[in-house]
Amino acid sequence: QVQLVESGGGLVQPGGSLRLSCAASGFTLDYYAIGWFRQAPGKEREGVGCISSSDGRTYYADSVKGRFTISRDNAKNTVNLQMNSLRPEDTAVYFCAAPSRPRGWCTRSGDDYDYWGQGTQVTVSS
Repeated sequence: QVQLVESGGGLVQPGGSLRLSCAASGFTLDYYAIGWFRQAPGKEREGVGCISSSDGRTYYADSVKGRFTISRDNAKNTVNLQMNSLRPEDTAVYFCAAPSRPRGWCTRSGDDYDYWGQGTQVTVSS
């Protein structure tokens, strides 16, 4: 059974850091581009970034560029999202997502991803 599970969320002060993980079971992440998305209360889901499998390139939304970093740990079958210099506007539920078939390249739309984790809450507040 294909499953994605996010972890690592929590409460952090502005300027702090968190590291989210997306662990996969039922398939190998190596062959899949993995996207990270977030949704704040009352707002639409937005893309945070993506890591390709074909060349390992990463892509980020302008709002997080320079602060967030996506990486793979193929040995653990996980993808990580390192978040630094967090701001209150980063508060949201964060999701990782994968397509249903191996796809090496990233896409921005959440509609291009079929498997989603349950999400992990990130709250940035003093």
